Amino acid sequence: MKYILTFGMLCCLLFSAQAQELNCRITVNADQLAAQQKTDFAYFDQLKAFITDMMNNRRWTNDQFTTTERINCSLNINLLKSTSQGVFEGTAQFVITRPVYGTNYETTVFSYVDRNFSFAYLPTQPVYYRDNLYTDELTSILAFYAYVALAVDYDTFSKLGGNPHIQKAYSVMNYAQQGPARSYWGPEGDKRNRYYLIENLQNQQFLAFREGLYTYHRLGLDLFSSNPIEVRKQTLDLLTNIRKLMLQIPNSVLINSFFDAKGDEIINIMYEGTPNERKKAFDLLAQLDPGKTEAYRRLLN
Repeated sequence: MKYILTFGMLCCLLFSAQAQELNCRITVNADQLAAQQKTDFAYFDQLKAFITDMMNNRRWTNDQFTTTERINCSLNINLLKSTSQGVFEGTAQFVITRPVYGTNYETTVFSYVDRNFSFAYLPTQPVYYRDNLYTDELTSILAFYAYVALAVDYDTFSKLGGNPHIQKAYSVMNYAQQGPARSYWGPEGDKRNRYYLIENLQNQQFLAFREGLYTYHRLGLDLFSSNPIEVRKQTLDLLTNIRKLMLQIPNSVLINSFFDAKGDEIINIMYEGTPNERKKAFDLLAQLDPGKTEAYRRLLN
């Protein structure tokens, strides 16, 4: 009996020391949908539970994670229309964050708005995700974002460390093109759709940008408290490289998502720099992310 108890305790300890890869917070907003159709979609709690379970309780890799190592992210879904029973059209925002070493600060690594978050879901018709096979739209979307989260997070901890997960997301995208929502997954769709997101991540021209994510986070933010001068230099170098890239590939969804995530943070990093550094940062940011020029003007004060 003593041996059995000890073995059981060991199993519990081993189980608790391992965890799935993602810690994804899910929100489902159906207020507009309910108001338009005056229908009580009582099963949205079940939808949220299904999405949460798939994102957080499925193993996406063979890597070992502890609970504290899980990748923090959020998926905020806004349902706008129901074209038939259980068929929804909406938008979503997917955000990935990462702790900064030695601080209580959590940096936003990636922020992407999906303008075509459309799918079918009925609690009475369970769906299952399978690798290397298209089964339905919702599970394909969720798998795609799970692998994007892994890819982006791994890129910040090791140079081009996200490569295997980019390939997985690309595979999901390819299979999803067999489904009815091809335009959301294919090159003929919106230039900010999922196809172009993964195309950017795979594109050889973006390797310097992805390497810059590692430098910015692992050799920059993680060491900021000990060497802020070097971090400001690395930030300016990254912005300069992004400018070169944007001359080759304008309106890149990956670059747009970067500035959606990092604009305010870059202001804070550069604000304590020299007047010359702040001016150089402003000139680059105003050119690369003109929609937030007034916010970046803080650097000139």
